Parts: sequence; structure tokens; C-alpha cells
Amino acid sequence: MRHLPNILSGLRLVLVGVFVWLFRAGRYLPALSIFVFAFFTDVLDGQLARANGWVTNLGKLLDPLADKLMTLAALVCIYLGKQKSVYLVLFLLMAAKEALMVAGGVFMARRSVVAMADWPGKLSTGLFAVGVMLSLLSFLSLQVEPWNLYVLGAAVAVSYFALIFYASTQLPKAFSQKKAEAGADTEKLNGK
Repeated sequence: MRHLPNILSGLRLVLVGVFVWLFRAGRYLPALSIFVFAFFTDVLDGQLARANGWVTNLGKLLDPLADKLMTLAALVCIYLGKQKSVYLVLFLLMAAKEALMVAGGVFMARRSVVAMADWPGKLSTGLFAVGVMLSLLSFLSLQVEPWNLYVLGAAVAVSYFALIFYASTQLPKAFSQKKAEAGADTEKLNGK
């Protein structure tokens, strides 16, 4: 059972391909259903991992990867479906932020520090989920614009705040870890 959160994250990775296939086939309601299901498995795996002490370093990496890939795939599909530049801009802003997060994550992982999700990242993920769901509803002839764009814009803004938040709270851990390792190496050299 302790592997269930990681299994759910792996399932979400598979669902990214299912979502894209359904969306590109013009099956918008099933695509929306897959997106909603993926969002709820994200909430469930996090709750299970924290409540039962099943948090793993693999899960700390796999969970946000699955979330970000689903959101990026959805934004690309929405842009391709609507052909409106505002969706492309939203996708590019999110992709740039995610590239910075990945670079920071790699930097920290090389120093044996794995960041845990905190409230700004969770808020951003929730806003993106609502914005994407509203945008997908627009393909079912529901009038959601410009509300979906307001939510997606807020999600992008919060995601950049999250980037700054994580940089200010997590990167110092990576630097202090490196200093601690350097100090231990110096002690070994000095024979202590």
C-alpha cells in the first residue's frame, strides 16, 4: 500500500497521453473527464502519502512531474484547438517557469536536497486545474471566456510567486548542504 501514491503519479503520467489523444480526436468531454480524474488522483496521492508517512524522494519528483506534464499538455491542446495567441503566451510563460524549476530541482538534487511542495505551488496547481477545466468546458459550447483566462492568468502569476518562494526557501538548504559537505571533506583531510 505504501507505493500507492507513486502508482497514482505513474498513472497520471500515462493519462497525459490519453488526454492528448482524446482531445485531438475531438472527444472533449472524455478529455475533460480524464483531466478531472487526474486532478483528483493528484489530491488523493498527496493526502495518502502525508497521512500515512509514505512520502518518498521518488514521489516528491514524480508527483509534480505528472502534474506539470498534464497541465502543459492541456495548455498546448487548448491553444491548438482555439488558435488564440493568449493561450500560447500562457503556455510559454508556464513552460519557462517550469524550465527554471527543473534547473533548480536538478541543482538541489545534486546536493541531496529534495524540495517538498508548499502552499504557493499547491495554490498554483489548483488555479491551473480550474483554469484548464473551464477552458475545456468552452469546447463543449459553454461560455466561459474570459473567466477561464482570468483564472489561468492568476495561475501563472501565482506560479511565478511560487518560483520565487521556492528559490528563497529551498536553495539556501542546497547551499548549506554543500557547505556542510565541504566542511566534512576538510575535516577528513586534516585527519579529524
